[in-house]
Amino acid sequence: MSAMERRFITEVTSLVDKVVSVVTVDGKTYTGTLTGIDPNSLSLCLSDARDDKGRAIPKIVISGSRVAEIFSIEKPFDLKGLAERLERVFPKMVRLYEKEGFIWVMDRIKVTKDGVVEGTGPAAERVQKIYEQFIQETMGKLGTA
Repeated sequence: MSAMERRFITEVTSLVDKVVSVVTVDGKTYTGTLTGIDPNSLSLCLSDARDDKGRAIPKIVISGSRVAEIFSIEKPFDLKGLAERLERVFPKMVRLYEKEGFIWVMDRIKVTKDGVVEGTGPAAERVQKIYEQFIQETMGKLGTA
């Protein structure tokens, strides 16, 4: 498998557990949480889905040969942007683990897209406040998206 093929599969699998819209070759649209994907056939499994008529579908499997387009509905969390913001307050004490989805601050405070998940004390409280301000500012730019 080439580097480009691996990158493509990585991009597609990064959509797992995210809300997506899938348009089929016959023009039907399904929106739901992508819970599974077969990287070989690109067959998809959506949970808590709705079709283009608004009907609820608890779970649907769509054959890869029927998929025309997949749209990400959620904007990915800007972990790198948060790390840069934290670096201004905690210089040389911030390590970004982008692929793993977290930031270490001072080797004892773990921050994810959900906020501080490990660590306590004044420094952890400061990190949480920076996180909350960052969320407020970035969500303001996105509106309701």
